[in-house]
This record gives sequence, C-alpha cells and structure tokens, in this order.
Amino acid sequence: MTKDYLKTGYDSYKEIQLKNRYIHNDHIQPLIENLKSYFKIEQIGNSVLNAPIHSIKIGHGPKKVLLWSQMHGNESTTTKAIFDICNVFALDGSENIQHILNSSTILIVPILNPDGAKLYTRLNANEIDLNRDAKNLSQPESVILRDLFNNFKPDFCFNLHGQRTLFGAGQTNKSATLSFLSPAQDEACTLTHTRKKSMEVIVAMNTLLQDQIPNQIGIYDDAFNDNCVGDTFQSLNTPTILFEAGHFKDDYNREITRFYMFQALLYGLYYIANNKVSGTGFEPYFSIPENCKNHFDVIIRQAKIVSENGEEIVDIAIQYQEVLKNNAIDFMPKIERIGDLNSYFGHKEISANKCEVLINNQKNFIVGHEIEEVFIDNIKYPLKLT
Repeated sequence: MTKDYLKTGYDSYKEIQLKNRYIHNDHIQPLIENLKSYFKIEQIGNSVLNAPIHSIKIGHGPKKVLLWSQMHGNESTTTKAIFDICNVFALDGSENIQHILNSSTILIVPILNPDGAKLYTRLNANEIDLNRDAKNLSQPESVILRDLFNNFKPDFCFNLHGQRTLFGAGQTNKSATLSFLSPAQDEACTLTHTRKKSMEVIVAMNTLLQDQIPNQIGIYDDAFNDNCVGDTFQSLNTPTILFEAGHFKDDYNREITRFYMFQALLYGLYYIANNKVSGTGFEPYFSIPENCKNHFDVIIRQAKIVSENGEEIVDIAIQYQEVLKNNAIDFMPKIERIGDLNSYFGHKEISANKCEVLINNQKNFIVGHEIEEVFIDNIKYPLKLT
C-alpha cells in the first residue's frame, strides 16, 4: 500500500456526512445503519444517560485489532477518520484491502462516550474522565470497553484521541499534526517486547507520513499511569498505540488532520496485516521528537500595553476556547498569557512593532479576557475564525 494510493483514494472514500468538530451519535447513526449491509454491527451497551454504544466488526482474519474513538467526547477527528476507513473496507475491492480483511478482524467503537460527545466535553455525564478510570471501572462506558477487550482478546489496540493546538513536535515551530505513543506498562517504563511491537507499527506510520508532513509528528511522554486505559492494556501484554489528532496550519475544523489520520490508521492496519510484528524495527521510534507545549493560537509580538507598572513592551498570547453554540463549535479568542514569550511559537503571529494595543477598545486588559476586537496602532486585526 503506497502513499499515492492513500492520497489519491481518499476523496473517493471520505464520509461527507461527517465534517467539522461537533460529532455525536445523531450524526453517526445513519452511517451505522448503512454499514450493516457490509459489517457486523452490535449495540454493546449504553452510556450513563442511556445513549447506545455500538461496535463495528470488519474482516474475518486471525489478527485482531481493537480501536475506540471519542473516549473524550470533544475529540472527534479520529471518529471522522474511522468512518472514512470503513468506507474503504466496504467499497474497495483491491488486493491490498482484501488482504487486510482476510488476515485481520477489526473491531471498532466509533464513539465510546456519547454523552460527552453530545455535550462536547472531555468527561462523561458523571464528569469522569474515562481515560483515568481503567483501574476503578466506575463508569458504564469503562466497563463496556474492558469487557470488549476481555472478550475480543485483541492482538493490538488503537486508542484514538485528539490533542490541543498547544503542542509542537519538539522544540520547534512545527505543530504536532499527529502524535503517537507506545505507553509504558510499568513504573520503570521498561522497554518490553510488547512496547517494542507498538513502536514498530508507529515507526511504519511515521515513515509513511514524514514525506507529507515532515517534522510534524510527535511522541508523548511515556510516564506510567495505571489509571489510563492504554497503560493498562499495554501492561496486560497487548501492544497498544495512542493516536492523537493535532493541529495543521489554519485547520481548526481538523479536516486536513483527518486526512493524515486516515492514512495513519489504514496504513497501521495494513502493516499489521502484512507483517509478523516482532518489535525488531522499534529503534527509529526514539528519533521522533517528544511533544512540547510551546504553541499558542495567536501571539502579538512587541505590544505596548498599560499595566500597573506603567507602559510595557510585551508579547500577548491568545488561545481559542472551543464553545458549543447553536449545534456548532465557536472558537472564542481569549488572552492566555502576557509577558516574554520568546520561547513560544504562534500558529499566527502579529508584530505590533512596539505600537499601542487595544483589546475590546481598552488599554487595560488581563489574562482570561475574551476578545471581541484588537486594534494595533488604530488598525483593526480580526481574530475570530470563520
């Protein structure tokens, strides 16, 4: 499976019914009904608020891969990519795709946290982070996933998430468009055979994508937390990979990121189907830079402001807050930090050249203020996303 196939075939299989950031059960239910003609669909349980949770079983081969998305309800990019690859498996009769179907059984939970998805929150309806509930299993959604894991007995797990715009791929101005992790399986972060197998698959996906988004892929810190699902499944000797959908320039609806996540997921499944993953190819994993919190959405450089210390020349960091409004996500700019930000990068940077900056027509403003308009030297700079 070549990158040319993944790039050129994407438009044919992209699920056009899913777009933007607000994705919940009402959006995917018609798609699940359509997929019943191709795959085994089951309702595997209900959420706290009694919303249905479904699984999609694809293929019939001996290698078993378990994927779940929207464990955090406001992380929807991977859900869009999941339905894109479902369309590939339903409609593409090519040799490569048929080989995956014949050698693998793929079990997908498209939305694990439907209540959080509807409210566009990270947490479930009981305000519990499901990715910190692996030990206690206090929530019905956590029990559903653990039962699925125990019964399916996967050979690999793909734990699908979305990350904020804060992250760069290393100490660079390159945004982490995708990030991965082979989680630790003990406190010592031992480099186990299980972890090496996860790393080998990550290396394959990273190699594929570096030609397209060079230096825009990161690795998360592997500090062990047995409350996290990925760490728990890894500790049970099931190779587990964390996928994180991040930011691409000006892509706040994450449609470009979706395209690269589609490639990562499909190629990861292809690699597992076509190789005896032994862990021997793990070493390049350590050349992937670690994620750094070194980005803001907007930085106004060299701004003259009035503070309690009088006039100062500072940098102003602005971050977009994602707010559910009228069944869509509104990106509200808010002042995140004021000071010397030379060690940070802005996805958008504005030079004030030591001119006076007014925010909401005020000279005095503080961290936390929502922004309606910005004037620099009497020139208005629009910040709202359209």
